[in-house]
Amino acid sequence: MRKGTKARELLEAIGDRTLSLTHENFDRLPNSTAKEHLRALLVHHRIMPDRGNETLVRFEQWLAAKITSLPDDGTSQLIERYAHWGHLKRIRERALDPTTNLETVIHAAKQDITEASKLLLWLREAHGLGAVDLQQIHLDEYLSTGPSTRKQIRNFARWLNHHEKPRGRQLDAPFRNAHSTPMITQVERLELVRNCLMNDQTIESTRLAGLILLLWAHPLNKIVMLRRENIYKKPEGMFLKLGSTSAVVPEGVAGMFWRQHEQTSNQNTTNTNTPWLFPGTRAGQHLHPGTLSQRLRTLGIDPLRARNATLRDLTQEVDARTLMDLLDYSPQVIALHASRSATRMADYIALKQRQRSRQEE
Repeated sequence: MRKGTKARELLEAIGDRTLSLTHENFDRLPNSTAKEHLRALLVHHRIMPDRGNETLVRFEQWLAAKITSLPDDGTSQLIERYAHWGHLKRIRERALDPTTNLETVIHAAKQDITEASKLLLWLREAHGLGAVDLQQIHLDEYLSTGPSTRKQIRNFARWLNHHEKPRGRQLDAPFRNAHSTPMITQVERLELVRNCLMNDQTIESTRLAGLILLLWAHPLNKIVMLRRENIYKKPEGMFLKLGSTSAVVPEGVAGMFWRQHEQTSNQNTTNTNTPWLFPGTRAGQHLHPGTLSQRLRTLGIDPLRARNATLRDLTQEVDARTLMDLLDYSPQVIALHASRSATRMADYIALKQRQRSRQEE
């Protein structure tokens, strides 16, 4: 509220009626944290209408700017078709589910669209050709003369095969396989669990999120979307609902879970009456996965390495069907981690075959 700050300027503009309270007017303002913080406050307190999933809106705006920046020689038109039919349609469908966190899928979509754009720009610059003239020899040259991120064009190449390229001219790009699986040991995992329980110098909500990661391998983009209703009590104990079957919360940590359920942070500031178990500082919104990742690192937790280790250990201890119901993971993911831990695979293979049969139906 100090003079000269962006927040002060915005509030003064609202006060003297030079900024009316519509999303269109807010969108025309220069991008700033203050603008989005104020927008979230106004929407949360119903002073401005809720226009739906803001993550989706921002992606649509990014996409429009991206397409506009591309040359009007067929490149922008093709990227627009790919973005809309290869990504945007699917993202909009997923946005209808309020439990879905779009951050990860949108990040991947942006990478795909950006790399596809770079390929077409390179093809025009290096060979003077448009997308209709793209051949496998061009793809091979492009992939062999640049960084590994160029392999991100695989989805674009497959989309061209189905929607743009005539038969007999199939394009192919290899998977971008990881050379190793980052993972901690079982001893390190148990030490991190102990750290989450005993490190009083770190706020309890961060330690609780670390426990959910280390005990159930729940990914960060799903942890931040947990609601208070995901924790509940029954006569036989406390439960945490991550998948279709609720997991029993160990008695030794039940107190931490219930305190977070009853006393979520940011309730007395901008995020009043929040349903989120891990509310963010922006009104009406949950904590961002990137923020949670940074906080977990204060406990020594590398989220990817910790999740891989937890899944490895769980596949050795729990059968496939139970893990899928508890953790809401697909058979493919569970089977992958089971193979890494040398777990007996019969149950996993049967589940994958049944899922494939359902998809074909």
